[in-house]
Amino acid sequence: MGCVQQEPANIYKRTRPLDIHVHIAGNGKSGSGCWLRLGAARKIMARLMLKNIKLNLPIEHPDFDEAYVEQLAGWLEKSSLGAVVILAHDNAYDDHGRIMEGIGGFYVPNQYVLDLARKYPGFLPGVSIHPGRPDAMDELERCLAGGAVLMKCLPNCQNINCRDPRYTRFWERMAEAGLPLLAHTGGEHTLPVVNKSYSNPVYLERPLECGVTVIAAHCATKSGIFDPDYFKRFAAMTEDFPGFYGDTSALNMPVRGRRIRHCLSEPLASCLVHGSDYPVPITPFWAWLGGNLRWRMYRRCRQIENPLEKDYQIKLAMGFPPEHFTRAWELLRPEAIGKKVKG
Repeated sequence: MGCVQQEPANIYKRTRPLDIHVHIAGNGKSGSGCWLRLGAARKIMARLMLKNIKLNLPIEHPDFDEAYVEQLAGWLEKSSLGAVVILAHDNAYDDHGRIMEGIGGFYVPNQYVLDLARKYPGFLPGVSIHPGRPDAMDELERCLAGGAVLMKCLPNCQNINCRDPRYTRFWERMAEAGLPLLAHTGGEHTLPVVNKSYSNPVYLERPLECGVTVIAAHCATKSGIFDPDYFKRFAAMTEDFPGFYGDTSALNMPVRGRRIRHCLSEPLASCLVHGSDYPVPITPFWAWLGGNLRWRMYRRCRQIENPLEKDYQIKLAMGFPPEHFTRAWELLRPEAIGKKVKG
């Protein structure tokens, strides 16, 4: 059956590329409500990410939150992109709806990204709500009223069993509102994992059956060498479910990048949208090493300083067509984008 393209809505700049996978982070010292909890190994990884986005400020600095946002806004303004979806990140909850204390690497409140989206024209708010939290339905309604364009979750890190029948009404309400779900799939090594099995895209069948448009982040590719490989299952599901898509975030990485050629082939290519996974570092080296990028283009892309632009240009050079970078405009919640334009 394959992916069915939705009817276009009257939204702005649909001809310009859209990055639907951009992370917000903060330490909360500015009053943002964010927090970071990083062990020694993840602190090293975080420093590499900050180096990638040219942010020369310690994570603990009181001005870190504002500097992070301003740097992102600057990269966006200087890029070919029309907009980015900035992502909140909810807590992990147990099966009884209680916050799992001490679990999770970072937290970004929904209100923070909603406020940032009002302040910066190129920011579109992607909220994050664990459907098992006691106030999940109330928070969903609040975020819809606030202009959310999608909902993001990491089932394996936030302990979300998307098959749980208790979440059915939550998925149905998302479907009614036209709010798509961007869900992490495949391996994860940047954040602590609570339940590895939830990275399998089969757990997303229930939201799909409820009518939610679902975007599998990373196309269920492996992050590490020893991760389970769910890519073939993901690809098969795009043919079984017309509302199932994948994003190409972090595919310019050594292990995930092994699936690039499959992602460029139809019918799967028509079910993919652009995402960068900013601030995760990317490089054209692996695309060149894998034979997906010519030497001349590798050297050209390597010189690009802007991380948002670099990811976009690498994918263009590898052969992703123009529609790959604009397709997501058709999937986001049209009502919210309309409000964004007017407001």
